[in-house]
Amino acid sequence: MRSVSHMASIPISKAPVAIAAGTFNFSAFSITAQTPIPKTQAKPAPKRRSSKPTKTIPPTPTIAPASPSPSSISPKKVLVPIGFGTEEMEAVIITNVLRCAGAAVTVASVEEQLEVEASGGVRLVADALISACSDELFDLIALPGGMPGSARLADSKILQKMTSKQAEAKRLYGAICAAPAVTLLPWGLIRRKQTTCHPAFMDKLPTFFAVKSNLKVSGELTTSRGPGTSFEFAVSLVGQLFGESVAMQICDSMLLTAGDENSRKEEFHEVSWSLNHSPQVIIPVANGSEEIEVVTIVDILRRAKADVVVASVEKSLQIIAAGGSKFIADTTIAAAAESIHDLIILPGGELGAERLKKSKILKKLLKEHESAGGLFGAIGFSSAILLRHGSLKEKRFTAHPSVMSALGDGAVIGTQVVIDDKLITSRGLSSAIHFALAIVGKLFGVARARSVAEGLVFEYPRNCR
Repeated sequence: MRSVSHMASIPISKAPVAIAAGTFNFSAFSITAQTPIPKTQAKPAPKRRSSKPTKTIPPTPTIAPASPSPSSISPKKVLVPIGFGTEEMEAVIITNVLRCAGAAVTVASVEEQLEVEASGGVRLVADALISACSDELFDLIALPGGMPGSARLADSKILQKMTSKQAEAKRLYGAICAAPAVTLLPWGLIRRKQTTCHPAFMDKLPTFFAVKSNLKVSGELTTSRGPGTSFEFAVSLVGQLFGESVAMQICDSMLLTAGDENSRKEEFHEVSWSLNHSPQVIIPVANGSEEIEVVTIVDILRRAKADVVVASVEKSLQIIAAGGSKFIADTTIAAAAESIHDLIILPGGELGAERLKKSKILKKLLKEHESAGGLFGAIGFSSAILLRHGSLKEKRFTAHPSVMSALGDGAVIGTQVVIDDKLITSRGLSSAIHFALAIVGKLFGVARARSVAEGLVFEYPRNCR
């Protein structure tokens, strides 16, 4: 959050499920009876950063999530509204996790346009305007937070009316970060309900009903604390919509169950990454790149005050990500290659990594960067790009489990983040926060990483140096 650090009851298992931010227990869920949903047809705030004119592409078929949705589950309709200043990690994680579970998620802009600049500067592209959704019925309305995003949501009369009807009909609704206090509270939708929110806004909640926990389910309302608890929030919503078994499947497919089984970080051949200037970071992206990885890395590095440029290898700056989310890159890879940079980070996504691998400009950039002794990062499937490039030779690394066996003897099993000299790698989207914070720690020091983690409401490992 940029402003401050910027129908019967379903049986629930007692087995804890570990996620990126820690461990949670499905027994904490309070899945309540829901009213059956009839089938239906499915003053702008100034931008904080200047943006170059962008060329957009016509609508393209959505790329399916890497993890197939359970075919036996009937789709549930979910609304995720966004506005200027919405927290991008929260919006994208909620959307991606619910889509992977089989939900039909509509990302709706409360602004007069589909393109919305989020709190960390990522330009998200909504699926529809909120006015086009006003007559639809949703099984769930989930509000991301961020500032001024939560205030922009609160100003939307259409969204207020829709969410109020949702609550009156006892259908599911939820909010995270600043949204419980800034959006739902003025609407009167947390009255007599135990609620949590970002620590910076806890004093705005009614004292008797304020709960200091990462997640709180109170009847049809679910609330959570911040970007660092987004996975927990989203998986809880999956459990309430589809049941425990689907939530468990999603945790497995997104590697969210690996948090306690794997050490968070290992480092080999330690060298200093500290610089005498603001780190210049390039993140190449392509259609099919994993949106959670891209957005998490960008958001966290910008919170730490790194200069981050998202560069498209496509002909257009608009990217259709692996889970169907759409966002606008800052520039082209050709333009980015002309600038000075200290660190290149390759995001994953199976299709996205293949498209990055085919970029001749990126290939040349990687070669020049290595010759200059630059820093490299890769997450998920993109470690295979560095293998092909030769950058993994005599290095220790990790990658998405599905490609580990093909990457050679240097692969480190059972670790979420591996650092070797000037190379940092990670398993995938479930470890993206650890990955980004490890980069912050190397570039700026542990104190900066802890400070960023606190703003995310994410537990920074105590033993990290």
